Amino acid sequence: MPSNIEIAQAAKKRRIIDLVKEKTSIPDDALEPFGHYKAKLSLDYVESLKNKPDGKLILVTAISPTPAGEGKTTTTVGLGDGLNHIGKKALICLREPSLGPVFGMKGGAAGGGYSQVVPMEDINLHFTGDFNAISLANNLLAALIDNHIFHGNALNIDTRRITWKRVLDMNDRALRKITIGQGGPGNGFVREDGFDIVVASEVMAIFCLSKSLEDLKERLGKIVIGYTRDQTPVKASDLNAQGAMTALLKDAFAPNIVQTIENNLAFIHGGPFANIAHGCNSVISTTTALKLADYVVTEAGFGADLGAEKFIDIKCRKSGLRPSAVVLVATIRALKYHGGVEVKDLGAENLSALKAGMVNLERHIDNIRNHFGLPCVVAINHRTEDTQAEVDLLKATGASHGAQVILAKHFAQGGRGAEELAHAVVKMCDEPNHFKFVYEDNEHLIDKIKAIATKIYGASSVNADKKILERLNSLEEQGYGHLPICIAKTQYSFSTDPTLRGAPSGHVLGVREIRLSAGAEFIIAICGDILTMPGLPKIPAADNIDLQPNGKIIGLF
Repeated sequence: MPSNIEIAQAAKKRRIIDLVKEKTSIPDDALEPFGHYKAKLSLDYVESLKNKPDGKLILVTAISPTPAGEGKTTTTVGLGDGLNHIGKKALICLREPSLGPVFGMKGGAAGGGYSQVVPMEDINLHFTGDFNAISLANNLLAALIDNHIFHGNALNIDTRRITWKRVLDMNDRALRKITIGQGGPGNGFVREDGFDIVVASEVMAIFCLSKSLEDLKERLGKIVIGYTRDQTPVKASDLNAQGAMTALLKDAFAPNIVQTIENNLAFIHGGPFANIAHGCNSVISTTTALKLADYVVTEAGFGADLGAEKFIDIKCRKSGLRPSAVVLVATIRALKYHGGVEVKDLGAENLSALKAGMVNLERHIDNIRNHFGLPCVVAINHRTEDTQAEVDLLKATGASHGAQVILAKHFAQGGRGAEELAHAVVKMCDEPNHFKFVYEDNEHLIDKIKAIATKIYGASSVNADKKILERLNSLEEQGYGHLPICIAKTQYSFSTDPTLRGAPSGHVLGVREIRLSAGAEFIIAICGDILTMPGLPKIPAADNIDLQPNGKIIGLF
């Protein structure tokens, strides 16, 4: 089978203007083309849709990620194509890829095989420049902070208590902690600083949760950048930064439209990570898609314990969105890995390891059905080495938990291979829905953290020292106690230890730092050894990416 990039480059793409005209009622003047195959949808047109009825929202999530791969984005695209294949009017909503994982270890995020969004190279490399705009808005605020201090510090900002960091859309461990302002008085004041990756920026979170440019500007002004010596919060609005930041983000805020290999439409907009942020594409693209289609398929980052929980407790809570159904993606390889098999041995049939690893799947099913209150179907992202005995065992286990398990072959067959899954999802969208949050707004912040840890992660308790508890109490006193929690932790395990596979129970969730995202309106609890500026692996994906003499990019995956 050809590589992902070879399949994408061979796709028969259609001009996006023509495709949009054929598939929707969007007028030509509501589109701003970026070349032939990408376009932005005007915000005026988005506003004109507000009184139209909504379609059904389908959330695609996955088991805990493994080196064996699961294929959540591939399944999202495949299901969208599958729904269109059976005659339904469906749109896909995805996040934009970050250059950090593209050049690092994870690779791109445009799907795989014959279930991809295209142009694959553009989507994975710069796309329409949205991330650059977010980076510039973030770093403009950082520059305004230091400039204000340089010119007299009228706000009395305590330079030891500045919490706002600069950002870069690349994994670069050397920038986690730096010293700025060196070189004499003309360069400002010497202080410690650091970089996060763009997808961890609060500007990214705000961008993806805002409902309009007005909402975006208001939220940007609420950002707390640090504190005075008497612990009074200093906001971006105190620096009058929100106007210029919004100006930088104005064009980026318009949703992006592309197509799948099968020429079905997809919105790709925004892209916070789920292990260090809230892991969902923009609210504005999701709500717009729901006005234009009968079914909208979207994804939440990493496993259901991270992405789906934040989709429910943050995105849905803040936007009013309510999914009608959930698709939980797994591969037999990944489940065997959770059962203790190493990557090199995953190709061989191993029913005992599969059975052992299915505890991970079972907990995710339980969380979705009982803690989120949503109907769930399991999609086995099929691989050629999967045996019938393994498939049968997985289906039987799913049935025992009241969840249908469907073998989906979209990777090799596109939408046709997801036909059975599409029919199941359509039926499931009409089932009773008992949607609920994991915790309520009026609970104490520490109790919200405990609810996620014990209900979703299977932890026995939360370890938060006196400093952490004082910080949480202080935030409640400042009026932030009603905000939801965004836990930053490893994606590889229900625990904070990435080596604990399966479904560990009785572990302790250790909270080592609390960050306020006042504009995004959530509290970040950083747990374990998770970092908001990742590093590159020993052999990064960048080693294999190249440009051929004919102008073709190779090595992306």
